Amino acid sequence: MSLLPTFSLLGSGPTVLLLHDADGDHLSFAPQLETLAAAGYRAVAWDMPGYGRSAPVEPYGFKGLAQRCLLLLDALQCDEATLVGHGLGAMLALELALRAPLRVRRLVLCAGGPPLDAAAIAAWVAPRLEALDEGLSMSELAARLVVHAAGDAALPEGLHLARHAMGRVHAATYRRALQALASFARRAPELMRLHQPTLLIGGEQDRCTPPEALQALAHVLRDARLVQLRGVGHWPQLEDPEGFEAELLDFLAEPGQAPH
Repeated sequence: MSLLPTFSLLGSGPTVLLLHDADGDHLSFAPQLETLAAAGYRAVAWDMPGYGRSAPVEPYGFKGLAQRCLLLLDALQCDEATLVGHGLGAMLALELALRAPLRVRRLVLCAGGPPLDAAAIAAWVAPRLEALDEGLSMSELAARLVVHAAGDAALPEGLHLARHAMGRVHAATYRRALQALASFARRAPELMRLHQPTLLIGGEQDRCTPPEALQALAHVLRDARLVQLRGVGHWPQLEDPEGFEAELLDFLAEPGQAPH
């Protein structure tokens, strides 16, 4: 089995690597793949190891996931990329930026990035693990969780895609990804070393990564700004794709990142 993760790719230009959350797969960024390609970027949405047809990593943790990211960038002949991470993918983006800073040009952290404290683990990770222990299928789990974690103004089509993407996840991999979430141990002293311009995008009604958590992370990072989307929960890129993409494209168009 190939160790190279599977991925979707559209467009040409500066590379933007889209890293999905534990709750989905590459489809979690399906709208942005087309938008970025149309704007002059090479957009790549991977399936994290264990997701889709991507081979898993052993042990399942951020070190192995970051190594697979680098393997993918090497295969794409990409020296430097902008990373857009959602949830767990945002944590992974930070991990990769710390391990290989010269390979990461900019960071976009969507509804994730801060390490989980005990309260977040109890409120977010534990209920998902308990649902798996109850024997719920991933489709049933998606039907239960997506609406609860979404905002009041969420686009219905976006929530449908979020449920569909989550329903496709392998239950065994999902359990391991949830356990890995709690192991993310990058704290302020390490994160303060990051030099990359960073955009944090969250939903004002996100119960999984609340606004105050992203605000605290924005204060830690050296070059970061925070945008909160109104009426949006844990899937900003799907609940409000137009608002999310407007902020993303503005950030990418700043000096030094615009497509050639």
